[in-house]
This record gives sequence, structure tokens and C-alpha cells, in this order.
Amino acid sequence: MTYELVDGNALAGIFTELLSRDATMIQAECGACGATAPLATTTVERDEFAVIVRCRGCTHTLLTILNDPAGSRLVIGAVRNLVL
Repeated sequence: MTYELVDGNALAGIFTELLSRDATMIQAECGACGATAPLATTTVERDEFAVIVRCRGCTHTLLTILNDPAGSRLVIGAVRNLVL
């Protein structure tokens, strides 16, 4: 098998395609308890600075989105897999 070595710009199209889908249907697998469910069924805590996505089964933090003047950051927590 051969592969092509390119820079990170190659990710732009891939991420655009992946993230343009209905996010509520993305399947998230919790690395803590093993539960797999759509993001729409998670528990979400939010304020003006952060969005915390928790597993409904065990309450571990799956993902955190932080918002500040410099931009948004996605912090990966207990999520093991996201199936888009």
C-alpha cells in the first residue's frame, strides 16, 4: 500500500465534510462506562464560557467546548469514539 504525505491543509475538506452533518446523530462512545448513544441524548451544561457534554449513563465529561476571545477550543474528555 502506498500513501501520500501532505501537510495539514489536507484536513480542511475532510473536517468540513465531517462536521457539516447533523451533529445530534453523531454516536459518542464513553470511554469510562462504554455506553454508546447519539449526542442528542447526552447531558449538556452550558454558560457563556463553556459547553460541557456529559455521558448520560455515568456523567463523565465526554467533551468540553471552551469559548474565549481568542476562539473556541474542543477539549476531548472521556469520549472514546465519535461515529459520524
